[in-house]
Amino acid sequence: MTWLVWRVSPFITSIFFILGVFTLYEVLIDWLKAKIIDYDSTIKEHTIEAWFGIIYMVLFIYGLQATVSGKSVSWEFMNFQLVAIAFCAYFVKIRIPFYIFFPIVLIFMIINDSITYWQSWIYAFAVMLFYWSIFWVSKRAQKQSYPSIPYILTGAIYGLILWYIVKTKFSLSWSIFIQEWIYLIIFEILLYSYTRMLFKNEILKKHLTSSVNHDALTEAKNFAAFSSEMEYLFNSHQSNNLNLSMVMFDIDHFKEVNDTYGHLAGDEVLINVVDVVQTVLNATNPKVTFYRTGGEEFNILFPGYDLDATKEIVNQVFSALNHVPVEVKGQKIYITVSMGVSQLAKKDNTPTGFYNRVDMNLYYSKKHGRMRITAN
Repeated sequence: MTWLVWRVSPFITSIFFILGVFTLYEVLIDWLKAKIIDYDSTIKEHTIEAWFGIIYMVLFIYGLQATVSGKSVSWEFMNFQLVAIAFCAYFVKIRIPFYIFFPIVLIFMIINDSITYWQSWIYAFAVMLFYWSIFWVSKRAQKQSYPSIPYILTGAIYGLILWYIVKTKFSLSWSIFIQEWIYLIIFEILLYSYTRMLFKNEILKKHLTSSVNHDALTEAKNFAAFSSEMEYLFNSHQSNNLNLSMVMFDIDHFKEVNDTYGHLAGDEVLINVVDVVQTVLNATNPKVTFYRTGGEEFNILFPGYDLDATKEIVNQVFSALNHVPVEVKGQKIYITVSMGVSQLAKKDNTPTGFYNRVDMNLYYSKKHGRMRITAN
């Protein structure tokens, strides 16, 4: 219809169709990630992208093929399908194991009514090799000076093989074979350029978000991130009667470090503190979150922990910080820290109320000799 009525080549409309499909994917995945992460912040973005990417592209491929199944032109949407496969493998970097990939391909063959053709089985095997090859290329793309070249070459080589199989099965002319293969390469190039543009915007957005929520010096999460997470955890844990604990600590006599050794030395101390604490948390429970909330003040949130459950991790952090010297220009600087710990209570009506109770425990530690933990 596009050619007969609008005098627009089907190739041109194909370009807009492909770009529209991937634009819709980007819109939906951004919305889905926002909803899921808002519900559960521990779920990784790539996990969401992987599962949604598989479902979205499988439905896209199945839907297209169902419209031409059993017809003499059932190969018509092959380039769309190969581009969708390249998108999942190269750009979203979804690693699909054989035990998942094979049933997907088998269902496709059933939909296409081609399970009895030997060419279809060779084609299916080649498609799986294509996916894993372009996935392998994507993992090494960062080390390449021109990452687009291996991507395009891989697609072109497999496209040549796959289109030759289709040519044999449907007895296509050499002109159609060459034309469709060239179209595939053009679609690949357009996909690469378009997706890179979208991903650059995504990377910029993530960078801006990271800048807002992370401390520039230590790269730890900052007070803005702490306030946001604290409010979310307080509301969800209080309403669902779940455990939530918090640690607040600061460096004893930190002003003396700056006055004695200089502010650059003080910065090194802060960086070292963050490294030590994060190392301990990574080794015990990465889901426990750590923040630099002030100059030399820090907070740790323990979702799902009551006061007793925090003791082991808190003691490890306390011991590590009080026994690890910071070396600055050949000098060893020893620090001590004071801590306050508490768990969420029913009497805490607001996040601020909970925060203040933990702060009072920290104040008690500092008032009664420092280098101690006060927990209640």
